[in-house]
Amino acid sequence: MKSKISILFLLFAFVSFTATAQTAVAKQEPKEDKVWMPSKPIPVAEYYPGGQEAMYTFIDKQLNYPAMARRNRVQGECIISFTLNEDGSTSGFKILKNAGAGTGEEAQRIAQLLKFKAPGPGFGMVVSLPIAFKL
Repeated sequence: MKSKISILFLLFAFVSFTATAQTAVAKQEPKEDKVWMPSKPIPVAEYYPGGQEAMYTFIDKQLNYPAMARRNRVQGECIISFTLNEDGSTSGFKILKNAGAGTGEEAQRIAQLLKFKAPGPGFGMVVSLPIAFKL
């Protein structure tokens, strides 16, 4: 008799907990789709058409979170270094900071997709670009 009461109590507790959890999930407000940007301006962004906001919007659209990083819930910032040449082309990509699980390689892939305006003769520069990975 005691075991039947215990089982019924546990079943009631589980059903009650599940209903409460579902209500809490349903009440959550939708998450804003705000693009992550660093707090300080990135100097190379002035050579990107549309500026820093347009550059990070492009990065956000192109970002494919690596499967291993998603599975292991890896989050963090990757920093990619590259040279912006006088004609607007880029070269010499390096991963300076890597969050791991494929995020550094993905950040480098995205940095290679960026197209900049030509800064002009004698203005080639080495830049660092932070790219955040957040779940």
